[in-house]
Amino acid sequence: MNILLWHVHGSWTTSFVQGKHRYLIPVNEARDAWGRGRARTFDWPDTVEELPLEEIRDADLAIVQRPEEIDLLPPSLPVVYVEHNTPKGDVPNTRHPMADRDDLIIAHVTHFNQLFWDTGSTPTTVIEHGVVEPKARYTGDLGRLAIVTNEPVRRGRVTGTDLFERFTPVAPLDVFGMGVRDLDGPRIAAHEDPPQAAMHEQLARRRAYLHLCRWTSLGLSLIEAMQIGMPVLALATTEAIAAIPEGAGVLSTRVDTLVEAAHWLIEEPDQARRMGEKARRVALARYGLDRFLADWDHLLEGHTCASR
Repeated sequence: MNILLWHVHGSWTTSFVQGKHRYLIPVNEARDAWGRGRARTFDWPDTVEELPLEEIRDADLAIVQRPEEIDLLPPSLPVVYVEHNTPKGDVPNTRHPMADRDDLIIAHVTHFNQLFWDTGSTPTTVIEHGVVEPKARYTGDLGRLAIVTNEPVRRGRVTGTDLFERFTPVAPLDVFGMGVRDLDGPRIAAHEDPPQAAMHEQLARRRAYLHLCRWTSLGLSLIEAMQIGMPVLALATTEAIAAIPEGAGVLSTRVDTLVEAAHWLIEEPDQARRMGEKARRVALARYGLDRFLADWDHLLEGHTCASR
């Protein structure tokens, strides 16, 4: 199958393009949001081809991730709209931009998102994340805490940026991702957009992983950290409560509880390792790549046939 999709979310796309299909990615000279082409900091297979949008003529199906993409598609092309995000605005009454349509299906990445978006009569499904298993393995030899997030300065409270300094008295923070270079604060080190494999190697050396997002979908970086074998400390919000079972991390809506847990893991590396081992087993079982790709193949093949 020839699948047209824009390069919007690099981590999710990295998993998606590991399948058996041919993936056609729009590219333009600026390599901007409408033509990023192939990833430069992720490892993508040769089955991913970058082409100017006007040269993509043999697609069998389109994966759409932004409303504006709909108008750029050839007529009658089957469409699956992937909703990566939690709703914004008047939650829980937020209407999805693709609500009440019969010409596409919405695939949510979490059950939380499916529950909270109002999609009207549009058919929906959930395909939970799957990730390419990181090669790095947890050592936790550095008494530091790790965070992976994008644009934490701009997004502020959404990503829990205001909570970072609550943890710095316990241990230094290493923050990895895009748009982190402007972070300011003592004992906070910013690592701007490193290659994924290099980032995983660095994460594996930190004692624990912090997930402080108040209102975002389930981050792939959280799953990757768990598969590496990191113990995780997370706000008990959105899908995190389903992704992190007892023994694999500490979940709470009380920040003080997470701060105390961070102190405990810094002081007790053996406990951190045991918790990380549980996190790895859980994440490999629930968020494995084979299950993810099989779920997507089932949806794509069924939706393509139904659209003909």
